[in-house]
Amino acid sequence: MPDLTGRRSKNIRAHAPGGPIARKNISPARWAAFQVLLQVQTSSAHSDDLLHGVALRKLSQPDKNLATALVLGVLRWQIALDAELVKLLDRPDQHLPEPLLIALRLGAFQMRHMDRIPAHAALSESVELARLAGHPKAAGLVNALLRKLSRQTAARKPIVETTAAMATRLGHPAWLVQRWESNYGREAMRSICEYDQHEPQPGHLFARDQPAETLDANLIDDGSRLVAEIAAVSHPSARRIWDACAAPGGKTAVLARRHPSAELLATDISARRLASMQRRLGHQLPQQKIRTLVADAAKLPAGEGSFDLILCDVPCSGTGTLARNPEIRHRLELDDLKCQSARQKEILRHAMKRLNPGGRLIYSTCSLEPEENEAIVASVLTQNPVRVVPASELLEELAENNILREDRDRLQQLIRGQSLRTLPGANFQGDGFFATVLARDA
Repeated sequence: MPDLTGRRSKNIRAHAPGGPIARKNISPARWAAFQVLLQVQTSSAHSDDLLHGVALRKLSQPDKNLATALVLGVLRWQIALDAELVKLLDRPDQHLPEPLLIALRLGAFQMRHMDRIPAHAALSESVELARLAGHPKAAGLVNALLRKLSRQTAARKPIVETTAAMATRLGHPAWLVQRWESNYGREAMRSICEYDQHEPQPGHLFARDQPAETLDANLIDDGSRLVAEIAAVSHPSARRIWDACAAPGGKTAVLARRHPSAELLATDISARRLASMQRRLGHQLPQQKIRTLVADAAKLPAGEGSFDLILCDVPCSGTGTLARNPEIRHRLELDDLKCQSARQKEILRHAMKRLNPGGRLIYSTCSLEPEENEAIVASVLTQNPVRVVPASELLEELAENNILREDRDRLQQLIRGQSLRTLPGANFQGDGFFATVLARDA
């Protein structure tokens, strides 16, 4: 069913028409959610940016909360919702324009996953959204489909389930889930998928008396912070530090706190993201001296010299962050991993040239895919005089320094080979991260 899989179509309006009077039968929260979902569907916009943008800025806090829950919930469950809806069509190959799909998904999501919202409210406002989107004749179809759905009970988890069926039930692309099963095992795969379907919750990995606890939770989660803490403890005496892909700045903040007297350079290719990071860190860490520079991490100006500690948290597919970035699952394709890996190798190879003797370089991603992680590290190990520092030793040191409060056995579950590997919901309550520490001996 290609028309219900979330593929973007051309020549679709990115904003639904209608003014305040026309929207009188639609709540502000549902209208905002509809607009955001339509933009995500028809452009490369990210839900997180849109949810902090104009569409929600004027809403009351309760309406903001509801709109956010609707947007993220629909994106998380879209594959499963579409699978249910397509069965209700008289013609399974029937084409449905994006605005109608979004109206249907909003209604279906509320019926299936928001018990406090009456079914009639979800249904009636979805019908109004279809009308307002310029499809008055199709409003009857939306009404009919959602009425059918309301009369059906949600499918129960089967005793025996294929991998493809589990992927659909848990709102993930089958090709991605099959990879996770192959790489991490069926139980871990299932745990990852289940974790991705809920709002991430604050973790309990770090001791509460640590200063980094004051960092913005939206800026850095436990997985991201763990990578930064590993980087910091890998070279506590570093005098020159480079955070190569710094924005949004969570890891930079950790490095600054742990190395208050070091010279810290934070670069990012995006001037906009770097400026936002500067404002945020200036507010949170007014006493810290962090120099920022708009620069491609693979082309740092020669005049910047070399460094004792380099953090390369490189751009990646983000498959370890689907709980907080659910639209990734609808956009990512297998070929994208090849493009990402080429860029990652370019950044890592350049960074290796900037590492001082005796220095440490941390390569990390928020991806679960081997092509972006182990394969990248392997590609530079044969071409550079470096060795891998076992991540288990660094976790042990963090525990001894009372930065981590997990017991040693629990921490060892986060190790795969000599690298850090967090699996959301499986061995870790947080985003999926990979990190390898490379040492250039003096």
